Amino acid sequence: MSRVHNFSAGPATLPLEVLEKAQSELTDYRGLGSSIMEISHRSPAYSEIDAQATERIKRLLGLDDAFTVLFLQGGASTQFMMAPYNFLSAGQTADYIDTGRWSDKAITEARRFGTVNTAFSSKESHYTRVPGQGDLNLSGDARYVHFTSNNTVVGTQFPTEPDTGDVPLVCDASSDILSRPIDVDKYGMIYAGAQKNLGPAGVTLVIIRNDFLEQAKVDDVPTILRYKTHAAKIFNTPPVFAVYLVNLVLEWIEGKGGLPYFESFNKKKATLLYNQIDSDDFYRGTADKDSRSTMNVTFRLPSEALEQKFLEEAKKENLVALKGHRSVGGIRASIYNACAHESVEALNRFMVDFRDHNG
Repeated sequence: MSRVHNFSAGPATLPLEVLEKAQSELTDYRGLGSSIMEISHRSPAYSEIDAQATERIKRLLGLDDAFTVLFLQGGASTQFMMAPYNFLSAGQTADYIDTGRWSDKAITEARRFGTVNTAFSSKESHYTRVPGQGDLNLSGDARYVHFTSNNTVVGTQFPTEPDTGDVPLVCDASSDILSRPIDVDKYGMIYAGAQKNLGPAGVTLVIIRNDFLEQAKVDDVPTILRYKTHAAKIFNTPPVFAVYLVNLVLEWIEGKGGLPYFESFNKKKATLLYNQIDSDDFYRGTADKDSRSTMNVTFRLPSEALEQKFLEEAKKENLVALKGHRSVGGIRASIYNACAHESVEALNRFMVDFRDHNG
């Protein structure tokens, strides 16, 4: 078997150890004589998986019993709607920080339910940066402040949480969840599609602080779209296999050393590529240097023709999924937790060689 160096932005590469363990248990889960995909979500076997995944999330992030962990469906796009549906009403305001394609979509959905104050937007500068604290124009009476911690399309990332005082943060952390420690006390809610750092597509992690959850609406919100519904019990059939794989990934993260390990590991990988990009003007980073992401490294070459050649020749070297998002073009290397250092080294060597022959 030969595995490529996979830089996909999502669904993204998964740890080989996780895939191999899932493979070994695929047809017979721990002596049950059935696959995990073939058993009831009410069974003791699945209940154990759900409980283990919940406890591992709490240990990794340092969450206590003041937080509720949910495994939902519909991806971050459903959360764009579900968060304001539960926490924002007509006559109320939520602050949104607009730093990219996905935060812009979240703003569109929130406006259906209440007033949105755009506390910052870098849209006019093509989303090349995230704000500093002094750039934020917070409303002061917001129900919550929403931000996207890492922007996969443009390759920007908040270096730390914005300071919003007593107003809780609601964060779309889909593309950097569990890549570094965070200050959990600042958050009312965190949500993340699993398909980048957590597992396969099909399950969405939602973490809600219980006192924030108590503020969630019930009236006029459909039952399945209420956070309180899912906090009370497993309401409908969850994506069983996806949660099973998330649990294996969480086990793998803990075994490697947890979030401090991955913070250092991801910085090393990103630094290797950014140093190559900054070594001359052949490669040009698209994000402002103080806003650069450690998850998605985005850059351009002198021409689109060279970019296409770069992608074609990289693929011959088993360096795949490097094409930038269709809305911006260019090159994008997504180097999430499961992206091996050896893959980043291989890309770095290719970048040197490509410059030598085309620069």
